Amino acid sequence: MRSEIEFGANAKRTMIIGGGQAGKMLLSEIFNAQRSPYTKDKLAAQFEPVCIVDNDPEKIGKELLGVKIVGPSSKIPDYVKEFEVEQLILAIPSLTENERKGIIDICNDTKLPLKIVPFIGTLILNDNSTLLGQVRDIKVEELLGRDPIKFDNADIRNFISGKVCMVTGGGGSIGSELVRQIAKYNPKKVIIVDIYENNAYEIQQELIMDYGEELDLVTLIASVRDYFRMNQIFEKYKPQVVFHAAAHKHVPLMEVSPMEAIKNNVIGTFNVATLAQYHNVEKFVMISTDKAVNPTNAMGASKRCCEMIVQYLAQQNEGRTEFVTTRFGNVLGSNGSVIPLFKRQIEQGRPVTVTHEDIIRYFMTIPEAVSLVMEAAAIAHGGEIFVLDMGRPVKIVTLAENLIRMYGKVPYKDVPIVFTGLRPGEKIKEELLMDEEGLQKTSNKLIFIGKQIDIDEATFASRLNDLRNAALENNEEIAISALHDMVPTFITPEEFNGKELQTLGSSAE
Repeated sequence: MRSEIEFGANAKRTMIIGGGQAGKMLLSEIFNAQRSPYTKDKLAAQFEPVCIVDNDPEKIGKELLGVKIVGPSSKIPDYVKEFEVEQLILAIPSLTENERKGIIDICNDTKLPLKIVPFIGTLILNDNSTLLGQVRDIKVEELLGRDPIKFDNADIRNFISGKVCMVTGGGGSIGSELVRQIAKYNPKKVIIVDIYENNAYEIQQELIMDYGEELDLVTLIASVRDYFRMNQIFEKYKPQVVFHAAAHKHVPLMEVSPMEAIKNNVIGTFNVATLAQYHNVEKFVMISTDKAVNPTNAMGASKRCCEMIVQYLAQQNEGRTEFVTTRFGNVLGSNGSVIPLFKRQIEQGRPVTVTHEDIIRYFMTIPEAVSLVMEAAAIAHGGEIFVLDMGRPVKIVTLAENLIRMYGKVPYKDVPIVFTGLRPGEKIKEELLMDEEGLQKTSNKLIFIGKQIDIDEATFASRLNDLRNAALENNEEIAISALHDMVPTFITPEEFNGKELQTLGSSAE
């Protein structure tokens, strides 16, 4: 069939990965569109199929609609050179996550653009849809090197249904997704608390459009720093579950203004957590970060203080409130993520900036992060730090290279990558557990409980007071000193990164 067709100048030499039904449908649509004068300049005109790869030995050497099936997926780089391939389409919708990742890794070695047919469960197969129209770019989360985390919706539904739920920082990346997820589980009321009115307005309008009067929604502009305003909110709305997502989180910005990290993160958490205890909230869930582990910056140290506050209140065992902390790594697509920055740089034709060629991070998607928070809230009994098994850490430079390829460009050739140097307070790698914490399994094989370090309550209360006073007086020197007293694992980035780079250098030799 292919020999009858003349391909236009815009058509790129394309390898189809998969010689099954999906591959056959794709070829048929491409060839039919090429013959039609009405669709010549549309999507199909971008593809000139030159070869097919398939792992079924019985198919190799045969033709599919005139295009030869040349060999297995393991030899994709060889066939790319032999057939001068310019782009790839992965057309096996029935692959498992691990099988798909294996093929994507091989395709990434070719440094060519790769498009993909969705999973079989998400394909639309009816008379009005085409398979070619559903071919899409790889999603960034498909490059994480692990399966998406699955959670028990029944646990979450039983926990949320009929409850008054409050989310501080409810307009932010994590907070707004928390609100979206909570709304699905039939809560009695949802209370959004945020100091930034634009974000709060956006999520409010989104939920009104989605649910109308079915969702009892309250949107409040308030600061967690303001104890009396927060107390007013607790007294009026009587939340049963509090998700505390409000925080300053940008490491370099907080290095310049550490008192603000202390006021917003530490004092804000103390205000909301103690009010939750006073007003007999059923569960208080604190959103933490891997940057709280052996912190090298004011933001991470402040979040470790927040974890300690939650543990301090859990240890007191006063009232009915169960306190729980959830800790995870970087979130793809959040306001502070590198992905939006990389995308802007690529789209504007600028070099992509990475701070260091060896820097690595743990990543998860926003829905995964929020599912962890909600699952933790559902199964928590109080006092736990929940940690997610996030798989292999990802090199930021690899993430940048893959994102550039997703735009159909070649890293370092079409889009330069510039290494700008580690920013103030930045670690070469993040950690999820402190050495002392250990791990305990839960009912979800990918969620663990970190064993908490006991806190001396009298010493902790005294140091917390010193830290608060220094921050309120805007005395940076005393505030940082008090932060080091509060968090013994708080070290300088130079000390941490020096050891890590030395280790990397030794392992490379």
